[in-house]
Amino acid sequence: MKPIAPFTRISLALTALLSLAAFVAQAQNATPTAAPTPAPAASAAKARPALTVAVDTPQSRQWPRRLSANGSLAAWQEASIGAETAGLRLIEVRAQVGDRVTRGQILAELNADTLRAELAQTRASLAEAQAMAAEAQANAVRARELRGTGALSEAQIAQYLTAEQTSQARVQAAQALLEVQQTRLAQAQVRAPDDGIISARSATLGAVVNPGAELFRLIRKGRLEWRAEVTAAELGRLAPGTAATVTAASGAVLVGRVRQVAPTVDAQTRQALVYVDLNRAPGSAPLPALPGMFARGEFLLGEGAALTLPQAAVVVRDGFSYVLRMIEGNRVAMTKVRTGRIEGDRVEIHSGLAADTRVVVVGAGFLNDGDLVRISTVAPAAPASAANR
Repeated sequence: MKPIAPFTRISLALTALLSLAAFVAQAQNATPTAAPTPAPAASAAKARPALTVAVDTPQSRQWPRRLSANGSLAAWQEASIGAETAGLRLIEVRAQVGDRVTRGQILAELNADTLRAELAQTRASLAEAQAMAAEAQANAVRARELRGTGALSEAQIAQYLTAEQTSQARVQAAQALLEVQQTRLAQAQVRAPDDGIISARSATLGAVVNPGAELFRLIRKGRLEWRAEVTAAELGRLAPGTAATVTAASGAVLVGRVRQVAPTVDAQTRQALVYVDLNRAPGSAPLPALPGMFARGEFLLGEGAALTLPQAAVVVRDGFSYVLRMIEGNRVAMTKVRTGRIEGDRVEIHSGLAADTRVVVVGAGFLNDGDLVRISTVAPAAPASAANR
C-alpha cells in the first residue's frame, strides 16, 4: 500500500470541514425563530384614537326639486323680409345687422321712378274714363226723358243706357288699376313687419331685387327661447307653465317658463325638445345672450323631502362618494353612497345610508376604513395642513 501524499491529505481535510460547515448551517436554518415580543409602547400607540371627530345623523329637509338639462338659445320667431316688387334696383339700405327696428320702419328703398310714371299714366286714364262716364250718364238721362215721346227709338235709348253702364265699369277698372299702382309704389319701400332685431342682411346697394329674395331677417320682438333637450323619461315631469332658470355660455342668467313640450321624441337620440320663453333675470349682469349659444338650465318642479348631510361628511375617493359610518368600538366603516343636489353647505344622499345611521360629520376626510376615533360633542376644527389619506 502506497503512503498518502501530504497534498492529498490536506484536500481531504478541507473537504471534511466544508461538509461539516454545510451541515451546521442547515441545522440552524431548520431551527424555528421565536417572534419578537412587541414593545409595550408600540401596542399602546396602535390602540390610540386616530382623531377626535363629531358625529351626527342625516337630516330630512324640504328641498326644491329640480330637473337639469342642456340646450341652445334660439330666436322665438324669425321673420324673413323681402321685396314684393321685382325688377327694381336697391338705391338705399337703412338697416344693419343688430339694429333694433319698429313695426313699419323703412329698412331699404327701391328705385320707384318707373312706378311713379305708371301711376301718373293710370291717374290720367282714370280721369279720361270719368269724363266719358259723365258724358254717357248725361246721354242716358236725356234718353230716359225722351222715352215714350217717339223722338228716340227704343234701340237708341238702349244704346245710351248701355254706354252709361260701360263707362261706369271703365271708371271702376281705372280706379282698381290706380290702387294697384299705388300699392306697388308703396312696396318700393321695404318696411319692418314687426318690432325686433335685425339678425341677418343680404340687401346690397345697387342690386336688382328678384321676386321672393330675402333682404333681411328679423328676430320678432327680440325675444329668445331655450330649446332644452330632455330624455323621454323626464318628459312627463314637465308641462306648459313650468318655471326654469337658464345660464348661457356667456354667463347671462335668464328666467322663463315652458311654452310648449315637443309632441315627438327623436328616434336617434331618444330626446325631446322643450321650448322655454325667456326674459333676463332681475338684477342680473347685462351679459350677452344670443341665439345659437349653448345654455344650461334647471326646471323648478316644486319641493320634496330630501335626506341631507353636511358636505364635510362626504369623502370623494377614486371617483366615488363615501361617508364614515360609526360601528362598534368607536371605529368607522367607509360606506359608499349616491349623492344628489347641493344646497348651501349640505348635500343630498340618494341611497346607501339609513336615516338613523351615525356618521362622522367633521374630520371624515382624514380617516380610513376601520380607524379608531374619539367622539366629541363639540365639533373640532379640522387640521389646516392635513390631507386626505
